[in-house]
Amino acid sequence: MDIPAIMEKLQQRFGAQIVGSDLAAVDPWVEVAAEALPEVCRYLRDEPDLRFNMLHLISGVDYFEPDPKKAAKVDWEPHCELLYHLSSLVHRHRLVLKVSLARWKDDVEGQLPEAPSVSHLWAAANWHEREVFDLSGIRFTGHPNLQRILCPEDWQGHPLRKDYQMPTEYHGIRVK
Repeated sequence: MDIPAIMEKLQQRFGAQIVGSDLAAVDPWVEVAAEALPEVCRYLRDEPDLRFNMLHLISGVDYFEPDPKKAAKVDWEPHCELLYHLSSLVHRHRLVLKVSLARWKDDVEGQLPEAPSVSHLWAAANWHEREVFDLSGIRFTGHPNLQRILCPEDWQGHPLRKDYQMPTEYHGIRVK
């Protein structure tokens, strides 16, 4: 099945919960509403014509623009994105799912954004979600063990957020 046909199936099934796409990109992507993520993922995994049975990785990206003039020119607000790289080993097709999130939950600075976990659908999501949480500061609701995986437990902040301030020392050791 080609990418336009996959997109048509998603549009028919989920309608307005599919909020964007670029099917001509090198890695074709479809953007879904965050609240629809688990349902869309389950459909992509279980639908016989699709069978996206492999989650390669989840990327967390912080699109933060400190210059309001520049942000206004490109007509977007600072936000975070999650990218789910999926493949079907059965049908030999691939797709990227994208979810956009506000940089802060409920627009309250310091409140980390949240997205539903898909670790119950793909076992690989467990560690990928922990890594995104640890480094990008996106919480995954419903995750069975959401804790740091790379940084020490007492590390302050999330190093891949664009506004992260690297500490000068950690437990008396200079890190900068």
